[in-house]
Amino acid sequence: METMSKTYRGNQTREISFPLGGIGSGSIGLAGNGRLVDWEIFNSPNKRSFSGFSHIAVKAEADGKLMDARVLQGDYPAPYMGEPIRGGAMHSGYGFGPESNTLAGMAHFRQVEFEGAFPFAKLAFTDERFPGQVNLTAFNPFIPLNDKDSSIPCAMFEVELENPLPHPVTYTVAFTACNPKPTEQIVHAYHFAEGVHSLKLGSAQYAEDDPRFGDITLAVQEETVSYQEFWYRGGWFDNLEMYWRDFAKPGMLTNRNYLPEQPPQRHQDNATLAAHMELAQGERRKVRFVLSWNFPNVINHWNPEPAVQPTAWRNYYAGLFLDSLASAQYALREWERLEVATRDFQTALFSTTVPPVIMEAVSANLSVLKSAACLRLTDGSFYGFEGCIEDVGCCEGSCTHVWNYAYALPFLFPSLERSMRSLDFRYNYREGGSMAFRLMLPVGREPEPFRACVDGQMGGVIKAYRDWKISGDHDWLASHWDVIKQSIEYAWSEENPDGWDADKDGVLEGRQHHTLDMELFGPNAWLSGFYLAALKAGAEMAEHFGEAERAIEYRALFAKGKAWVDEHLFNGSYYTQRLDLSDRRVLEIYDNGESLAGDNAVADYWNEETGEIKYQIGDGCVIDQVIAQWHANLCGLGEIFDPAKTQAALRSLYADNFRSMRDEANAWRLFSLNDEAGLVICTWPEGTQRPAVPLTYASETMTGFEYQAASHMIQEGMIEEGVAIVSAIRDRYDGEKRNPWNEMECGSNYARSMASYSLLLSFSGFEYDLNRGMIGFAPVRAENGKFRTFWSIGSGWGVFEQHSSGAELQVLAGHLTLNVFKLPQLSGIDRCRAVYQGGEQSSVLLEGALIFPNPITIQAGQSLRVTWE
Repeated sequence: METMSKTYRGNQTREISFPLGGIGSGSIGLAGNGRLVDWEIFNSPNKRSFSGFSHIAVKAEADGKLMDARVLQGDYPAPYMGEPIRGGAMHSGYGFGPESNTLAGMAHFRQVEFEGAFPFAKLAFTDERFPGQVNLTAFNPFIPLNDKDSSIPCAMFEVELENPLPHPVTYTVAFTACNPKPTEQIVHAYHFAEGVHSLKLGSAQYAEDDPRFGDITLAVQEETVSYQEFWYRGGWFDNLEMYWRDFAKPGMLTNRNYLPEQPPQRHQDNATLAAHMELAQGERRKVRFVLSWNFPNVINHWNPEPAVQPTAWRNYYAGLFLDSLASAQYALREWERLEVATRDFQTALFSTTVPPVIMEAVSANLSVLKSAACLRLTDGSFYGFEGCIEDVGCCEGSCTHVWNYAYALPFLFPSLERSMRSLDFRYNYREGGSMAFRLMLPVGREPEPFRACVDGQMGGVIKAYRDWKISGDHDWLASHWDVIKQSIEYAWSEENPDGWDADKDGVLEGRQHHTLDMELFGPNAWLSGFYLAALKAGAEMAEHFGEAERAIEYRALFAKGKAWVDEHLFNGSYYTQRLDLSDRRVLEIYDNGESLAGDNAVADYWNEETGEIKYQIGDGCVIDQVIAQWHANLCGLGEIFDPAKTQAALRSLYADNFRSMRDEANAWRLFSLNDEAGLVICTWPEGTQRPAVPLTYASETMTGFEYQAASHMIQEGMIEEGVAIVSAIRDRYDGEKRNPWNEMECGSNYARSMASYSLLLSFSGFEYDLNRGMIGFAPVRAENGKFRTFWSIGSGWGVFEQHSSGAELQVLAGHLTLNVFKLPQLSGIDRCRAVYQGGEQSSVLLEGALIFPNPITIQAGQSLRVTWE
């Protein structure tokens, strides 16, 4: 199997920070040179942060003499003038060179290679002075459908050593961690239980319900271990001097301790745990360390309730583990099982036969789930920011119009995705059918008063439909059906001050808030498409619940709206907006409620100087014009727009919006520069008029939007064009200019980038409906009839493989109960053979599907084989 992992060297490692941590549990970044950075374990982002002298170091000795000792890091990346620090320690920052805690001044490795294939990072360190190559593998469990083990608050490190010399060598691997919360009453304690050596670092100063309460633990499972509970306390740089003196000599560490009542001096306290082993010539050994954390109390520090003492809640992992010692012991005890399951996922995912750049995009953005952009609430429910600012989540509330694009969570951890729907429908619903699009924390807080958002609200209906099909959970859908209906019908409700579809004709004409943070006025395919897809999904759900009249009503509205949009909004090349930009009366009709710029529509949108309405598409070619069809293809909703017009729109989008940024005039945020290429949000091709103040973010290249369009192109047969767009994105995130595991939009670790997971679904043509017990595959490209892909759905996951005369569906975890198995190759053949558990299964061929009169349940480790002639 080709792993498709990518290796970064030299300058290409400078921006890397690979997040290691659980889903919603925080993370620590592994830098491209091996340093531990971005300590985001305190229930909030913490970009560009470090934690004291935390690091791994190695040494080799023989015959009682030190051969070499080095920090397990490569060269510190330039510049070397020092980082600007505002309010930092005197005599530090710019003009003083790198900080001493970078360990750039200590002996380190000359060469390092960083190989990344999420969820594993592997670094190879070499130096002519050190006997043998040292390999570091780091990960946190990532196991589809197993959200508990994928949420452990820890980072797991495996250091591999091999003795290349003709005589025995004693190697030491030492892991140092800094107590990250400098306080009084510092407590560092060594523990040994069931073969696990650990150092727990905390403080006795805070009560257990205090948001500042917490601890971290270093743990290792080795026979020969030494440790220092505390580094030497002193002034100047005494601590580092004494540590290196203790480490860089033959033998084991001697413990040092201080009492809690002894106050620290200038520096934060560090502790070191070291494993020692003797290797014979050619012998290879691996040492496993776990760094875990426990900061269980969360408060809303980003948007606290006015005049209310912040209410703390316990995060999910606090209900699983008593403290960081418990999670470290669990991770070490279960290491083999956790690593095997995570490797099985990685192997299955990377076995997919797509261009390597596609798999790079699919896998890299899964790391968002491990970032500080995500939280898990006390009951395990999932909550997400849009992204991360340096020290706070950016744009709170599991924002519905952003998370619309994020297709990884619903397929890999469907129960977590459904928890987002449940929170949304329970807490964001407002009397009359309006939905807030940001969930306020703590849960139960009043929804924000901001106006409803079309793509967020209608997207919520589409996502509920999708999640129902992924899970087959009737009861879950039934519990939210009343709110889903009201969400749809709010479009024509008299309670809707924005008059989305006031005349109930299936087309949106009113004031329409959307994911580009302002409002459109008048009919447009982008937002009307969301409405049409929601109507179609709603009709199918209504039928499921026996509401035939409602289903008929929704379908009639859908048909009427679809016909109008296709006839009146397609200009021969792409879909546009129907609006007279010079008509101020449009704004006067809908001059109510808040926008991001204020309350008054005329004041916010009217450009008096040019006599135009601002922030509109007009005749422009916008990136999301047919996004509803993308959603429909992924969710099994069928046709939303005319197929030929959809393909024409995508061809125009590629021709008009995909461009190099060298000669562009971009007044907005700069996500592409110089000769980098990208798919911009909106263009006005030759012969059209660009508004003086155009659609918000018009000139930007935002990866989530780009992945959506590229994925849709692939669905429609424009494979080369889709791959070209993805390649342009990943060229921008090359490790030197930007972090390959952190794509940006409104902040870093941006949720919308998980639209890249849809590339996998588009290439494989994955179909699913667990209500019917159906899955299917229709790959867009199969070389010589061969194709292989990873798949995951509510009850199980595995791989699908086809060749010219057969196919195999393997379940690697969970199970899959099948009534219908759809493959395009089954169309037009008279007979096929289905074999399950060594026996032929009774089945019926019908219109490209294999139907089993008696459902079969494929368990983990089993497969279904189908052959035809």
